[in-house]
Amino acid sequence: MLAIERRNEILMKLQAERRVVVSELSQLYDVSEETIRRDLEKLVNEGVAIKSYGGAVINENANLEVPFNIRKNYNVIGKQKIAEQIAAMVKDGESLMLDASSTAVYIAKALKEKKNLTVITNSIEIIVELMDMPEWKVLSTGGLSREGSFALVGPQTDKMLKSYHVDKAVISCKGFDLESGITDSDELHANNKITMLGAAGKKILAVDKSKFDKTAFTAIGALDDITTVVTDEEPDRRWLQAFEEAGIECVYPR
Repeated sequence: MLAIERRNEILMKLQAERRVVVSELSQLYDVSEETIRRDLEKLVNEGVAIKSYGGAVINENANLEVPFNIRKNYNVIGKQKIAEQIAAMVKDGESLMLDASSTAVYIAKALKEKKNLTVITNSIEIIVELMDMPEWKVLSTGGLSREGSFALVGPQTDKMLKSYHVDKAVISCKGFDLESGITDSDELHANNKITMLGAAGKKILAVDKSKFDKTAFTAIGALDDITTVVTDEEPDRRWLQAFEEAGIECVYPR
C-alpha cells in the first residue's frame, strides 16, 4: 500500500471513529509506529487532525472532505445493506433523485433489476454506472465539476433539479444529530441535497450508523425535512423514539 493510500484510510477512520491510536494502526497496516506517527503528523499539518496521547483525534473545526474513491471503499457492507433496503422500496417505473454520495453509487447498483426507472443525479460515477441501462431515463444535472468527489454542483445543478418532481429523493450526509439535524462538509453539496429533498414526494436519508450523533460543517435540514431514514444497524432507543415522534419511518436490517 502506498503511503498516500494509507493516510487516506487513516483519515476515513478518523472521520468515522473520531480518534486513532498509533499502536493499533501500526498493527493494522504492518508498518512501524514511527511510520504511523509521520502519517499522523502530515494529517495534523493539513489541519484535519489534532495530536493526542498515543495517537490523534479529528479536528472537529476542519471542513473535512475525504476523496470519493476512498469513501466508496469504506464500510462497503453497511452501504450494501442500505442499498438493498432502498431497492426494496422502489417500484418499477418510478422517478428518483440520487445525490453524489458514495452510498448512492451502491444504491444505483442495487436498483439495476428494476424496470423503466427515471434517475436524476449529479453524480458522474452514477451516470457511468447506469450507462448499461438503456430502458431507463438517466438525467445528468449539469453544473460545476467538483474535483475529488465526481460530482456536479452549484447553482446550475439546483436550477435543473428544481424543474422536476420525483417520487423519491435519496441523499446521504456527513453528520446526523438530534439537535444539529442533517449536516454535510461542503456547502454546494448541501444546497443541492436540500433542493433534491424539496423536489420529492418521499424524502429518504441513507445514513450508516457511524454518522449518528455527529455534526459536520453546514446544515442540510432537520428531522422534519425527511420522511424516511434507512441505515445499516438498529439505531439507539432515543433515536427510534425521536423518529416515532417526528413521524419518520426508520428502516434497518431486522
